Amino acid sequence: MTGEMNARRADATAVTLAPHDPEWLRVATAEAARIAAGIGAAILRAEHIGSTAIPGIAAKPTIDLMPLVRSEHDLDACRAPMEELGYLWRGEYGVPGRRYSVMERNGKRLFHVHIFTEGNENVARHLTFRDYLRVHPGEALAYEAAKRAAAEAHPHDTMAYNDHKAGWIRACQDRAKAWAATR
Repeated sequence: MTGEMNARRADATAVTLAPHDPEWLRVATAEAARIAAGIGAAILRAEHIGSTAIPGIAAKPTIDLMPLVRSEHDLDACRAPMEELGYLWRGEYGVPGRRYSVMERNGKRLFHVHIFTEGNENVARHLTFRDYLRVHPGEALAYEAAKRAAAEAHPHDTMAYNDHKAGWIRACQDRAKAWAATR
């Protein structure tokens, strides 16, 4: 637990929001392909999630990817390939059933990778939230406003920034889940 706490403190970096960059999609696609090649047959697919996957809104310029694997055994088997690709392996990192990794270069966080098994409840939550924001531009802009308020309140601590916007995200995830149930 001490290692995880130190990793969390190390993750409490400055918050910088950037205008949406269409290049994020190309970078996400290329990195997802690199991860899939590194891990191999265990990967079913990789999804681009998080704010950089929502066109038109500002985001921290760190791309979130969510590779999906077949089984629980495959989760931990991803560690060596991810480390070979240059990722820092964080393990579950507070989310049961997830394997989390980060990539930094020259002191800049480039990627967050959240590996889950296909069918994990978090997969639907992430994808539904992303898809809901993509088709509801008013909600996407409200999310951007929540992010800006959080960044203004916590410009030097991404962990506090995340906590600040968490209530808005949970409420929006509830709206997204209700929306998905009607489709």
